[in-house]
Amino acid sequence: MDVNFRKIDIDQYDEDVLLESELYEPDPRDPAQVVSDAKQKATAVRSSLAKGDIVGALTLALTDAPYGPNVDEAKNLNLQTLVSILNSTKSSEIPGVVKSLPPDSQDTLMKYLYKGMALPGWGDLSGSVLLVWHEKLTEAAGTGCIVRAMTDRRLV
Repeated sequence: MDVNFRKIDIDQYDEDVLLESELYEPDPRDPAQVVSDAKQKATAVRSSLAKGDIVGALTLALTDAPYGPNVDEAKNLNLQTLVSILNSTKSSEIPGVVKSLPPDSQDTLMKYLYKGMALPGWGDLSGSVLLVWHEKLTEAAGTGCIVRAMTDRRLV
């Protein structure tokens, strides 16, 4: 008998199994609307960066971040937008930018930093840029920001 017992999904027989959809409220927007919002946000962020408004650009990128299933294109677009902000910011400006963000935006930024760290060699993203941002964000927001980013089920 050539049956691999590890391929059997035993959770299908369990009545008390916790589903992904039960862990958090899904994004109420339609996936097409989320992609459209991400494209509009990317355009607004580019114009803010052209004006030199890094705090405004970062705030725009971090508000209403796409999460949940079926919005992978919007998630990637928002990540690319955020990476352009991170790369264009001088290291001497980072502490002031991070301190000016509200706590919810700081937590979302931490999620994006960890997402960037999980993707080695992704685009123009340098590991040193992520580590500098992580250091300054942890100094400003404390270690609670890390815990909230790691335990939140709404993945960006």
